[in-house]
Amino acid sequence: MQFDLSDEQAMLQDTVHRFLAEAGGLERARAFAAGGEARAVDLATGLAQLGVTGLLVAEEYGGSGLTLLDAALVAEVLGRHVAPTAFVGAAVLAPMALQRAGSPGQRDHWLPRLAAGTVTAGVALSEHAGAREDAGVEARDGRLHGRALFVIDHEADIYVIADRLGGLHLIAADAAGLTRTRLNTIDVTRPTGELRLDGVAAEPLEGASPALIRDLIDAGRVMYAADTLGAAQEMLDRAVAYAADRKQFGRPIGSFQAVKHMCAEMAAGLEPCRALVWYAGHALGALPDEASLTACHAKAHLAEVGTMVARTATEVHGGMGFTDLVGLHYWFKRIGFNRQMLGGPQRVREEAAQMVLSG
Repeated sequence: MQFDLSDEQAMLQDTVHRFLAEAGGLERARAFAAGGEARAVDLATGLAQLGVTGLLVAEEYGGSGLTLLDAALVAEVLGRHVAPTAFVGAAVLAPMALQRAGSPGQRDHWLPRLAAGTVTAGVALSEHAGAREDAGVEARDGRLHGRALFVIDHEADIYVIADRLGGLHLIAADAAGLTRTRLNTIDVTRPTGELRLDGVAAEPLEGASPALIRDLIDAGRVMYAADTLGAAQEMLDRAVAYAADRKQFGRPIGSFQAVKHMCAEMAAGLEPCRALVWYAGHALGALPDEASLTACHAKAHLAEVGTMVARTATEVHGGMGFTDLVGLHYWFKRIGFNRQMLGGPQRVREEAAQMVLSG
């Protein structure tokens, strides 16, 4: 049995990695944060040309028809480069929702545009992964009312919005009665926002159900876990490189036992996470009975290990680790953002426990 990535999957990761490195990596993220861009158009265009925006879109609609494991592999690379670009909502959740619940006309109209990257979609599911006071969306007579918080890929052209009863609805960014507000979060590389809906006309996705929303949340959790995996790996690699280069008392600090232990602890904690994320991505498509539980385990475990790696890698850099010159805070904050999106580790573990007890 093959437990490693295929040659095609390794090539996919390498292709996205080389593109993002050439596009500027950390410096591109700095420019995005400093410039106040709504979207990094250059990255979006380049990723669309590579086929990233159409990864999950069926070939008949102009996509590649790949799997959620392939999407997780891309998410890992995006996290490694703290890429300031839409992905989880626009390239994963929205295509999933449209392909499984959209009408033939909705699929024909929107999926080719999503695959080509000419349209970006945001997704609002947060109230199903952790309701907040005075938030939630109600559908009445074909119109939406309420507030959707922490909208994934907020700077979008269209939105897929879940209502309280498990329905999904499609609305345009310029719809009458819609107010969009960008939220200030710790992660400046991926805009997140709030939607206020005051009788907004919406197209229902007729095939939607609570089970589909559950699947969307599972997929989103695995994508955030994969993003954290990539971000944490980059922080570990930078810590090891710094320990080999930085000298004290005429010796590299990496030769000191305490620093060795810190780097070893990060590596020992992070390496098993790769198999967990890959298996969770595989289970989303191939093992439906295990998908939700495995997604919970991946999300919760990567949240904890990622936090440990972020903290320890910063400590290895000493005082420099807290400066903008080194830039570790971009990965640190991205890991913190991923930790909370679609459920923090405490909530996700509680869901996993309930699944085991009821199963």
